[in-house]
Amino acid sequence: MEKSAYHLAQLNVARMLGPLDSLVMKEFADGLEPINALADSSPGFVWRLKDEGNETAATSYRPFDDDMIIVNMSVWEDLESLKSFVFNTDHKEFLKNRKQWFSRIKEAYAVMWWVPQGHLPDIAEAIARLKYLRKKGESEMAFSFRKVFDAPG
Repeated sequence: MEKSAYHLAQLNVARMLGPLDSLVMKEFADGLEPINALADSSPGFVWRLKDEGNETAATSYRPFDDDMIIVNMSVWEDLESLKSFVFNTDHKEFLKNRKQWFSRIKEAYAVMWWVPQGHLPDIAEAIARLKYLRKKGESEMAFSFRKVFDAPG
């Protein structure tokens, strides 16, 4: 199978039930380092957003008006690699327990899109994709696991 000239970028956002250093968020915060290390070592992993000077997480970014919303952004070689990490590793326990740490967001909170190999998206690009998905629905520009679009070409 020929390698694609594109990689898969993803952004997900979550609204914390309390500050990151609060008791309600302790289990989540304690799990960030091992889960992110797992991502970093997963097959197909390319890159993830990190705080400046912090190799563990990207929890200082607050690009929304609501300071309780945190972001996670990464790039993967392909959809299968991202799905494998999200659903077939210890990360799935984080997904199962998310209601303990995060309030429900009624609109889309995760978005994926294809980027040319070598391109690392910034937060503004990622948020624009999320807003596009929320406003116009799933398309080649912005999609979710519910309706995946193939890489260009």
